[in-house]
Amino acid sequence: MAPEPPPLLTMDGIVKSFPGVRALDGVDLDVRTGEVHCLLGQNGAGKSTLIKVLSGAHQPDRGEIRWRGRRVALSSPSAAMRLGIATIYQELDLVESLTVAENVFLGHEPTLARILVRRGRAHSAAARLLARLGHPEIAPDRPVARLSAAQRQIVSMARALSHDVRLIVMDEPSAALDPDEVGNLSRVIAGLTAGGVAVVYISHRLEEIRRIGDRVTVLKDGRAVARGLPAKQTPTHDIVAMMTGRTVERLFPERLFPERLLPGRGGDGPADSGAAAPVLTAEGLARKGEFAPLDLQLRPGEIVGLAGLVGSGRSEILETLYGARRPSAGRVLVNGVPLRPGSVRAAVRAGIGLAPEERKSQALLMLQSVTANVSAPSLTRFSRGGWIDRTAERNAARAATRDLSLRPDDPDTPVRTLSGGNQQKAVLARWLLRGCRVLLLDEPTRGVDVGARAELYAVIRRLADDGLAVLLVSSEIPEVLGLADRVLVLREGRVVHTAPARELDEHRVLDLVLEGSATP
Repeated sequence: MAPEPPPLLTMDGIVKSFPGVRALDGVDLDVRTGEVHCLLGQNGAGKSTLIKVLSGAHQPDRGEIRWRGRRVALSSPSAAMRLGIATIYQELDLVESLTVAENVFLGHEPTLARILVRRGRAHSAAARLLARLGHPEIAPDRPVARLSAAQRQIVSMARALSHDVRLIVMDEPSAALDPDEVGNLSRVIAGLTAGGVAVVYISHRLEEIRRIGDRVTVLKDGRAVARGLPAKQTPTHDIVAMMTGRTVERLFPERLFPERLLPGRGGDGPADSGAAAPVLTAEGLARKGEFAPLDLQLRPGEIVGLAGLVGSGRSEILETLYGARRPSAGRVLVNGVPLRPGSVRAAVRAGIGLAPEERKSQALLMLQSVTANVSAPSLTRFSRGGWIDRTAERNAARAATRDLSLRPDDPDTPVRTLSGGNQQKAVLARWLLRGCRVLLLDEPTRGVDVGARAELYAVIRRLADDGLAVLLVSSEIPEVLGLADRVLVLREGRVVHTAPARELDEHRVLDLVLEGSATP
C-alpha cells in the first residue's frame, strides 16, 4: 500500500504574542488537498491571528509551517501567494472604481513587453475564471461598485484563482449574503475542492459548517481545543460547548414575558381583555414595490420577530417604522399618536430606536469613542448654554454601557477597537440612554460569535422583560424562534403567517418562507 501523502499544509506549535496578550499558544492545524477545513472559535479565540500568520501578514514567534511536506517561511502576503495560498477577508479589498477584470488581475496584469496592459487578454482570462466559478453572467468590464455582495465575493475568488492558488482562506464569506447566495457559495466551494483546491473556512453559522465542511478545528483562548473533527458527524452542542463552555440549550434565555400581555392568537387583531395596550401600531403601512399593506401591534415587554428571505421586505419595514423611508400608504402610531411619515426625528422623539443591519456604516462613528457613539442622539441633554458638559456625557455613557456589560469598561475606548458583540452593545446603549420605548433590531448578531451572541440574547430578553418593545429581523430562523414571543413570516413583501413562536419550528417557517400560504 502506498504511503498516504503529507497534508497540503501543516502548522505545528504556532505561538504569536502581542504586548500584554498571547494570541496563539501552540496551535496545530493541518489541511488536506481538496477539503473544506472549518476554523471555529469565539471572537478573541485566535482565528484572525492564525489566518494572518497563514497569509504571511504576521510572523510567528515560534512554531513550524510546512507546505506539501516542506518547511517554509511565509515572510509576507506575496510570499504566501507565490506558494499558492490566498486569503479572502470579510472586508473585501476590492477597488470599487475599477472593473471586474482590473480587480481580478490587479498587481499582475497581462502586459506586452512588461509595459502595455493587454486589456483584451485580461478580459478573456477574467471571463474564463468567472465561468469556472459558475458566474459567466458577471461582465469583466463591469465596475465593481455596481456588483452585489455575492458577486463581489465571486470576484475576490476569481482574483485568488488568477494566481493559481491551491489553498484559499475565507473569512466569514457568508456574513453579508442571503440564504440563496449562501447556497450558491456552497456550490462554488464544492467546485473548487473537486478541482483539488483546499479551503479554510471561517464562519459563525454552525449550520453552514455542517453543510459544507469536511473537518473542524476549534480554537479557544489561543489554543486548539479540538483538531480535525468530522464536521457532519460532530454534534452542534459539542462544538458550542468547546467554543464557549455553554450548552446550545443555554444560548437563548428563558422567556419571562407574561402570557397575559400577549395579544390574541393571530397576533394583530384586537387584544385580549387585560392585554397591554400597544406602544407601536402600524395601520395599513406599505411601500410600493417593497412591502404590501401591513397591520402590526407591538406591546411593551414583547419581542416580535420578522422572518423571511433577504428581499422579502423585512429591513424596509423597520426603516419605514423608523422614518428613514416614507410609506406610500398607511400610518405609524406610538401610544396612539400618529407619527409624521418619513421623519427619523419624529420617530426618535416618540421613542423609537433602530439598530441597523450594517452597524459599522449605518450606525457607528468608527473613529470616535464609545461615549461619542452612545451620546449622539442625546447631546441636547448635556448642553449647557451652548456647551456640552463632557463629564456628564461621559458618566451617562458609562452608566448605559455598564448596564449592558460592554467590555472594556472604558467610555473613552475607540469603538472601532471593540468586538462585533460589543459594538452592537454600544448601539443598544445609545437607545437606552435616549430612553426609547421601541427598539428595532435588524440582524443584531451579524458577524458576532456564538458566545457573544448568548450575551446579546440575554441583553435583548432583559430589555424586553424591563418593558421595552422589540421588533427583530434575522436571517437565522433559530434566532427568531429562540428570541421572539411572536413571529410574522414574510414572503415577497407580504405577511403570510403569524403565530406565537412556541407554535413554530424551523422547518415550518422555511416552508412558509419558500412557498407561502396566507394566514386565513
